[in-house]
Amino acid sequence: MTSYVPKFDREPGLSPEARFPVVALASSAGGLNALFNVLGPLPADLPAAVLVAQHQQPNRPNRLPELLDARSPLRVRSARDGDTMEQGTVLVTPPGCHLLVVNDNRIGLIAVGERALPPRPTADMMLATLAVTCGPRALAVVLTGVGTDAQSGIRAITCCGGRVLAQDEETSAHFGMPGAAISTGEVDKVLPLTEIAKEIRTRVTTAAEKGPDSGSEAC
Repeated sequence: MTSYVPKFDREPGLSPEARFPVVALASSAGGLNALFNVLGPLPADLPAAVLVAQHQQPNRPNRLPELLDARSPLRVRSARDGDTMEQGTVLVTPPGCHLLVVNDNRIGLIAVGERALPPRPTADMMLATLAVTCGPRALAVVLTGVGTDAQSGIRAITCCGGRVLAQDEETSAHFGMPGAAISTGEVDKVLPLTEIAKEIRTRVTTAAEKGPDSGSEAC
């Protein structure tokens, strides 16, 4: 019997240099300002890749990568199916798509179209796939937003050895998503918006200095 081989299989020969930290930002209502405040202070040489899932209407022009790129020293662009994650680069999930992390350093996109139920993109799918592929290299950050998206995803992140940050209620335009994340008991730190970038930088820099074999405390 012929065995099934996934389209994107794990790359057994992936070098240690390619196993850097991955930061995943999840946001919804009020997210543009939150993303400005998180990505703006991060340095261009951040030793981590960054993924963004911001809820967007699929039938509107996608200006989010352009807006974020203008406010951040990092390289910001819209994610493409099969993209490789790179240090110092932010991949923004396009509207009408879900982003999956399909192996140690590559992403895939699932087009869901305009009729799919919100949220689009879903943070849960991004975080769950990031968890099982990157384990302790993953750092999830839940920002302002309505609803409970990311709640299941952060459980996967911590189950696989990653870490989670959440925006506090006082600085959140909408506390639905951060509040739902915090209610799980899986959030490592709850921080004001202005302190999140500093915490990300500290964690990923420490993880990068430790190297890929440092164990479950990487981020």
